[in-house]
Amino acid sequence: MRLGLALGYWGRGPSPDHVSLAQEAERLGYDSVWTAESWGSDAFTPLTWIAARTSRIKLGTAVAQMAARSPTATAMHALTLDHLSGGRMMLGLGLSGPQVVEGWYGRPFPKSPLTATREYVDVVRQVLRREGPVELDGRFHPHPYRGTDGTGLGRALKPITHPLRAELPVLLGAEGPKNIAQTTRIADGWLPLYWSPLRTDVHEASLAGAPEGFLVAAMARAKVCDDVAEGLLPVKAMLGFYIGGMGHAARNFHADLMARMGFAEEARRIQELFLAGRREEAVLAVPDAFADEISLVGPRERIAERLQSWRAGPVTDLLLLSPDHHTLRVLAELS
Repeated sequence: MRLGLALGYWGRGPSPDHVSLAQEAERLGYDSVWTAESWGSDAFTPLTWIAARTSRIKLGTAVAQMAARSPTATAMHALTLDHLSGGRMMLGLGLSGPQVVEGWYGRPFPKSPLTATREYVDVVRQVLRREGPVELDGRFHPHPYRGTDGTGLGRALKPITHPLRAELPVLLGAEGPKNIAQTTRIADGWLPLYWSPLRTDVHEASLAGAPEGFLVAAMARAKVCDDVAEGLLPVKAMLGFYIGGMGHAARNFHADLMARMGFAEEARRIQELFLAGRREEAVLAVPDAFADEISLVGPRERIAERLQSWRAGPVTDLLLLSPDHHTLRVLAELS
């Protein structure tokens, strides 16, 4: 099980520690570093900044949002950074949800998310393989565009730049069972949002068709500390926001996932409190047991013991949301 460093997206502004954390991770032998985006900082620019200040560590997006760019634009980002970094790029993509796609990107959330995802990946693959002009008779991502509101002058084009790697790894941040199953067929890996090594059966059927070499790159917050309850507070704050506020009350993929993992009643309660404006209560309503299962928090000995269950499952890459150099070093020593 390889280690990766997950830096996430910026909050109020850029973190002064991200480059030094990435450099420390590279020095310690971590395999990859990952950036993200929501509705603020983008995923590719910070990753390029990190690429220029490192030499070996792989560079991933976890995740770049599909609604933010056309698939050809995303492929251009990926092939450009792959060239500039000497073949270190890993493209992680996510569909996001209706609230973000329609509220932030100002476009309709696809009525058939699986089809939209499949078409998006198809176009990205065509660009990276450069076997001919990009052509797709698609419902969501047609190339060339032939809609009645167009000019009809669109022409199928082949990328000018020769990609460095035709098989640049593509991973998907899927949550629903059907979406995960499709991911095993069309992508090189899966980026689960919440992974509990104690509940691998939740995803067993969806991953049954995964080919040899398929990546399962699970994210977990890690913090070496004496007080477990205190160390879990940031995990609970994240869960409260995602489950309570990252989606509509009637359609929240993160809440649905928590429910499938055995915490349906708790997920509903978190949503109710968050949407009622009682955000602190929503965070406190997150069960310690759930927050603990999906993270690695506590003294060194406790983390060492819990790592055994992560190694025993299908996870190939453990992407650590580690806020400090000490935690990075301890996890490297334990791995």
